[in-house]
Amino acid sequence: MNVVRYSGSRTTSDIQDNQTWIFGYGSLIWNPDFKYVEQRIARIFGYHRALCIYSHHYRGTPDKPGLVFGLDKGGSCNGIAFRIRKDEKAEIFAKLHEREMPTKVYTPTWLSVCTGSARVRAYGFVADRQHEQYVTGLSEDEIIFLIRQGKGSAGTCVEYVRKTLDQLAAFGIKEKRLRSFLKKSLFV
Repeated sequence: MNVVRYSGSRTTSDIQDNQTWIFGYGSLIWNPDFKYVEQRIARIFGYHRALCIYSHHYRGTPDKPGLVFGLDKGGSCNGIAFRIRKDEKAEIFAKLHEREMPTKVYTPTWLSVCTGSARVRAYGFVADRQHEQYVTGLSEDEIIFLIRQGKGSAGTCVEYVRKTLDQLAAFGIKEKRLRSFLKKSLFV
């Protein structure tokens, strides 16, 4: 299964196209901040959850950045698909863009999402690898340092990572490597 970029005029025949879904892989999992009519455990292929975005606002500052999740190329990612009412799509998408795109570090993308019972098309936010806040190749120590130091308008990076991993665990999704970063971030 591959990621499908939706152009508005083409659909993939085996993807349900009569519903509107949003794919959450970070804070949207525990704080969607929009009304939804259904949620499902979901998986995408072609991207993985990574601590690959310097946070200069919500979980850090330009002088002391934090590190937050993005969908980065390769692998797969388990998360949550939220189905929303089509008549609320414009309002919810506007709210999502306001929340997720203050620095345009993500590329909004239509994704092919496996939900167990069906494949659906879901709107998600993929890391823009050309953006100045995108980062790759950090050592474990650098990641831990950024998680520890990050504090912004929405709280700390430690809290952000913990809430994301705790909510994933509540859905039965384990992230051992990310959990290890969190544990090491809690101990100086």
